[in-house]
Amino acid sequence: MAEGVVSARMDALAGSMSGLMDFLDDPVMQGVSDPDAADFVFGNPHDDVLPEFWQALQRWSKPKSKDWFAYKLNEQEATQVVAGYLTQARDRPWPAERVLMTNGAFAGLAVSLNALVDAGDEVIYTRPPWFFYEALVRSVGAQPVEIEPAADFNLDLDSVAAGLTDKTRAIIINSPNNPTGRIYPAGVLERLSQILREGSARAGRPIYLLSDEAYNRILFDGRRFPSPTDHYDHSLLLYTYGKTLLTPGQRLGYIALSPEMLDAEQVYESLFLAQTLCGWAFPSALMQHALADIQKLSIDVDNLERKRDRMITGLREAGYGTNLPEGTFYLLVKSPTPDDAAFCRRLAKKGVFVLPGQAFGMPGYFRISLTASEKMIDKALPVFAEVTSTAAT
Repeated sequence: MAEGVVSARMDALAGSMSGLMDFLDDPVMQGVSDPDAADFVFGNPHDDVLPEFWQALQRWSKPKSKDWFAYKLNEQEATQVVAGYLTQARDRPWPAERVLMTNGAFAGLAVSLNALVDAGDEVIYTRPPWFFYEALVRSVGAQPVEIEPAADFNLDLDSVAAGLTDKTRAIIINSPNNPTGRIYPAGVLERLSQILREGSARAGRPIYLLSDEAYNRILFDGRRFPSPTDHYDHSLLLYTYGKTLLTPGQRLGYIALSPEMLDAEQVYESLFLAQTLCGWAFPSALMQHALADIQKLSIDVDNLERKRDRMITGLREAGYGTNLPEGTFYLLVKSPTPDDAAFCRRLAKKGVFVLPGQAFGMPGYFRISLTASEKMIDKALPVFAEVTSTAAT
């Protein structure tokens, strides 16, 4: 390999995450580690973890055989748990042979892109994207294609259709969406599937839909979740348990191929190879053993909804413009000044930390994580009111 090639490539990938990296490197933001800080930055736990979760890990940590902690692949006991859940939740048979276990949805995305996308291909996703979409696409030598959303943060189907070319190999759909909280309606997803079928026919090869469903169990106001995988055969469901359990440090997730995918066996084989070559992207033995108990657990979504309503009421009373998320545990808030990063630094100096929109390609906004504790909310709401009032003068 030529001298400097690796460094140059890493520099290029880092450039695609420059907004996030600049935020993490900002000296003012280092105060987030203060015990008294009101931390709304990332979806980290700020309350006690579910006792049923750590009790399950304790229970399954006792070896039941000599190879209990040996190398693990897509273990049948785990894939059957996932398939059983999907069969019930999606109301159609989902074979365990279509499930691959991963160490989180991050790994699921990396594995899927490495298995399905070649250098020179194009991958579509909608703005605002998750931090790492662009870098992950570029890491496999493909070209990211960002599509602007509709005014209400719904999918803009005309823009999706216009973005398709003969080079399009995949589209990433994130619903419920981080950071907007938008759940794409079934009618929109059905029309999307028709667009993708027509695009696949023109290109002479399938366009794969990567359905990033990290928040598909965190739904508000009694909503149901329509999955893109219910509408399009060449789709892969990518899921992580880290959001539903609020345990992002315990990496566990899966890739589930649509039961109707005609080339599923070939795709599965490619994914399995990519799991190995991406650095053994399988969950730990313990997490797979414990999945039967973990699958049924969830954080208190009703409590998240109460936090959402309290934050929205307080922010709107203080003059902020904010959306009403239908799912996830985030709020997207309009910055009262054009420079969202500068405004977030003003909040940080008063001990309130949020994520500026520049960090995720959404300048002029900032994001709040509802996983913050009630104590943090108590501290933050008066600060939000104070800082926006002085920003207007």
